[in-house]
Amino acid sequence: MKAVGLLRYGGPDVLRVVDLPTPHAGPGEVRIRVRAAAVNPADTLIRAGATAVRLPTASPLLPGLDIAGTIDEVGPDTSGGLAPGDLVMAMINPTRPAGGGYAEFVVLPEAWVVPAPAGSSAAEAATLPLNGLTALHALDQLRLAPGSTLAVTGAAGAVGGYAVQLGRAAGHRVLADAAPDDADLVTALGADVTVTRGPGVADRFREHAPDGVDAAVDAALIGPALLPAVRDGGAVAVLRGAPSPAELARAARPDVTLVPAFVHDYDGRRDKLDLLRRLAEEGALTLRVAGRFPPEEASRAHQILEAGGVRGRLVIEF
Repeated sequence: MKAVGLLRYGGPDVLRVVDLPTPHAGPGEVRIRVRAAAVNPADTLIRAGATAVRLPTASPLLPGLDIAGTIDEVGPDTSGGLAPGDLVMAMINPTRPAGGGYAEFVVLPEAWVVPAPAGSSAAEAATLPLNGLTALHALDQLRLAPGSTLAVTGAAGAVGGYAVQLGRAAGHRVLADAAPDDADLVTALGADVTVTRGPGVADRFREHAPDGVDAAVDAALIGPALLPAVRDGGAVAVLRGAPSPAELARAARPDVTLVPAFVHDYDGRRDKLDLLRRLAEEGALTLRVAGRFPPEEASRAHQILEAGGVRGRLVIEF
């Protein structure tokens, strides 16, 4: 089968199209003929050697954390809920021996796979699992009551955009940041208030929530500078890294709870991924494809993503 992988860490140029043995579904597993694999910042970190995903000793490392395609092989001892020809989507943990999803065929436990949203293309469906589950895990961890005020940074991006829409679907008042060129997009995603991103964003959130927001999802990784936007006793969902106790002390916000959002806590959580499917079918979530690339141009997709400014997700189509 055709796949995209790397034999050494480095820049986008280390990505290569490789030929690997085609896997087969075992007990409790299904095989997906991958049609689209999303390109995420996590993939660029894996490629650069900046994550816990280690290079195998005898085969290429495959990035790729979410895929969509058709079921083409069903192993024994499955529930029968998925059948050959079904368009499906899944999130992958690339620390597994087989690596990630940049490949023509991927075998996964049946519980990791759900139908793609009705009416979506494979490319559209591939943009939902990782980013949608990241935003959903963040909001689940915050445990907000309906009607709470939620701030979202990086709202024009994939995770931030889903956080805005999930916040609205949960009945929250959503404040979001955006560059001037993205303000209309973020408003269309459902933000009740859109403020200009950049230095001083916490003060701009406070203008619309004088007592402070109840919680924030920091998809832009702003860190301690966001803390003044949050009320006493509020919380911030931290997507990657967290302010140290010293940073919290300097920000004079020891009363703000930092909640880690770790998407792989939802590995194999069919219920959570199926919830995202239903919300997409209802129109509460918008699937945004920013560009499509053949496997031979995977390095170009990584270059474009790392250059910044991508709205939605780039996908590699097999």
